[in-house]
Amino acid sequence: MQRTPHHRSRSRRGIAAAVAAGALTASLLGGNAATASPYPDPGLKERVATTLSLPSPPGGTDVKVLVFHASAGAEPPTVDAGIAAIEKIGLSGPEAGRFKTVATDDAGVFTNGKKLGKYNAVVFLTGGGDVLDPEQEAGLEAYMEAGGGFLGIHDAARTEPYSDWFTGLVGARPAADSPANVQRATVEIGDRQHPATKSLPLEWKRPDKWLNWKDNPSGDVHTVARVRELTYTPGKSANGWDHPVSWCRDYDGGRSFYTAMGGTADSYAETDFRAHLRGALAWTSRISQADCKATIDTNYSAERLTQPNQPGQNDQIGEPHGLVTAKDGRVFYIGRGGADSSAPVVTDWNNPDIGKGNGEIHVYDPATKKVSLAGKLSVFGNKGGGDELVKVEEGLLGIELDPDFATNGWVYLHYTPHAKIDRDKRMAVRQVSRFTFDHATDKLDLASEKVLLNWPVQIHSCCHAGGGMAWDSKGNLYIATGDNNSSGFSDGYSGNNPQPNYKGVSFADARRTSGNTNNLNGKILRIHPEDDGTYTLPEGNLFTGKEPDEGGGKTRGEIYVMGVRNPARISVDTSTDTLYAGWVGPDAGAPSTTWGPAKYDTFAAITQAGNHGWPYCMGNKQPYRDRNLPDPSKPLGWYDCDAPKNESPNNDGLVNLPPVTGNTIWYSPQGGGVDYPRDANGVPSYKVEDQKQLLPWLKGGGQATMNGPVYRYDAASTSEAKWPAYWDGKWFVGDFYDDTQPRHAVLTDPKTVGKGGLPTHAESLKKIIPVGADGIRNLMDWKFAPDGSLYVLDYGRGFFTSDSKSALWRVTYKGGGPTPAAADLARKAAAQ
Repeated sequence: MQRTPHHRSRSRRGIAAAVAAGALTASLLGGNAATASPYPDPGLKERVATTLSLPSPPGGTDVKVLVFHASAGAEPPTVDAGIAAIEKIGLSGPEAGRFKTVATDDAGVFTNGKKLGKYNAVVFLTGGGDVLDPEQEAGLEAYMEAGGGFLGIHDAARTEPYSDWFTGLVGARPAADSPANVQRATVEIGDRQHPATKSLPLEWKRPDKWLNWKDNPSGDVHTVARVRELTYTPGKSANGWDHPVSWCRDYDGGRSFYTAMGGTADSYAETDFRAHLRGALAWTSRISQADCKATIDTNYSAERLTQPNQPGQNDQIGEPHGLVTAKDGRVFYIGRGGADSSAPVVTDWNNPDIGKGNGEIHVYDPATKKVSLAGKLSVFGNKGGGDELVKVEEGLLGIELDPDFATNGWVYLHYTPHAKIDRDKRMAVRQVSRFTFDHATDKLDLASEKVLLNWPVQIHSCCHAGGGMAWDSKGNLYIATGDNNSSGFSDGYSGNNPQPNYKGVSFADARRTSGNTNNLNGKILRIHPEDDGTYTLPEGNLFTGKEPDEGGGKTRGEIYVMGVRNPARISVDTSTDTLYAGWVGPDAGAPSTTWGPAKYDTFAAITQAGNHGWPYCMGNKQPYRDRNLPDPSKPLGWYDCDAPKNESPNNDGLVNLPPVTGNTIWYSPQGGGVDYPRDANGVPSYKVEDQKQLLPWLKGGGQATMNGPVYRYDAASTSEAKWPAYWDGKWFVGDFYDDTQPRHAVLTDPKTVGKGGLPTHAESLKKIIPVGADGIRNLMDWKFAPDGSLYVLDYGRGFFTSDSKSALWRVTYKGGGPTPAAADLARKAAAQ
């Protein structure tokens, strides 16, 4: 005979819990009990009223943990091991002597409020099944509403299968076909703050029984650890790259922590697993605080700050291309050069106004919530020029504020002045200039310009201008430049076709630019601006500019990183001075056994000067093939990533180049971190059927990387909008497109970062930084402000123009601080 489910509706449960919660709150927190609410069952009402009438304040040496281990069937072998481990936790570690553990399989404890109120936390070490009757479940609910703590372990997720409330308490239910066998797997520890995980390895390799979930709880709970499915066989009900294994949440007035680990008796003998349980118990029993709200989607709010431009004007925003935040909270954001669709576009090279546009600098003031136009530059960048005279990516490309901007008003702009184009040779000058911003008028003084650095760029054929800039802690300015190379003529593989040129200047050979030690295109430059408008070269760049090799005069000392394709966005974590960059890859939609990998968009965490490969190698040192002359459609040998040579006829730099450094993240339409078996020479097979995805949380498509910041939490800040400490040290990586492409926060391993080491953990931001037609669909730039909120530029829905969806957004946190409140922490007993 099937047992009748004892699930109650939320409304009835609310009545039941209300009766018990008042008295239990007093019991749990040490106050006086009081209960007088009506309850549908008079007998239960009477029992609740009498059993919950005596307070039992927890704290000191009276921190008690109840281990409940009832099971609807045979008791699992994990029970004795689990009880012993929890008892040992109470006797060892930083809180030795504070835990007292009581174990029982008698569910009657949940209807005895006098006893239940003495426990700071309840552990469900259950074997699954329906183990509580309605009165007992009401007691557990009341306990939680009164501020109790719950820790569920492994099969606890199978307990009370008919109760929606219990489903919410544990967070998720296992899939019926979860694998039952013990498998060794890697657990990714994403929360480096929670006491349950902060001491664990970034990548924790251990055996267990790994549950799959009917519904993924991420975003509804705060996930602190995930299991990496690539490292074991998850079965048909696999959850994919986002496979939570431990999580927590503030639930119905109390605190709930669940871990799916602990499915084997041997687990409880592991030092790290005991540390995991110890931290979970510290939070659930109110010994310590923790933030279990930081990744819950509804705790974030995204607000569009700018309105659509007035017709024929860019009064609110130009063609979005970059932003920076000042220490006083103002946001400076730039428009590349495109106007709205009503503005004329000149595409005739015989016209002196070809490609002429306005690079605009707007300022948003959060104090007034108003936008002002600080200034505009005449740039080459309003369509015109480029491939078939239809597009160009030059213009106003980057902005940074001086570290002492509040006092000196200096603004650095990276742009292509229209006045310096050579229409005959179809060449232009790119430059980085310093301007002075007048704080009194909120205007940029265009007459104050001091040109720090400039270099030639070809403008016959589009594309790849780069543009991002960033400061390190030593006052060095990093400047990202694109490879200034056509996307065509190489079938979407290595941009290494030496033949096409316009009046002697190659426009399809990135060995002329990115791979050239004597050219500033396709690089990340590092200079130290001086007060007089000049710059000096810091030590530690890739070249000094005075290398004696091969006759000298073939290097530029400004180069910090070479071998990048189109790094539109860079950032520097000034806590570590690690440089973070992302660049767009070529156009091949699939790998080729003849030419090499498909298009890889790339992110790199860079800790020292180096060569990151383009156009010779991409990803984790996957080589392209050289091209023959006079017929570049025929292949030569594979490039050597460890000893690349620039043998292009368009090279005026060194032939022997620095070895290629592997990159941190790469993705193609086939997926993230694509890799292949390699032959004896280290050349991948490039066969789709051979590929494996090292980063399955990524997938490409249109692909246009938009590198983001590393968040640094400011504990001293009183801002209510700041993102919580959970995100501290996480690197934000995104893509212009919002479909399958990345919008994630990732962790890297300090031991391998900058050496081609893969991220250890990633989590999606797509519900926090909302995607979709009315969300932030085309992410162009994102930066954290001093108040800890995140500003995001949405490019809009067109190209080379501004439109009604072009906008500045702000994403703020509204979840509140850690729990329990400081006043509710369990108190240590006074010394006897």
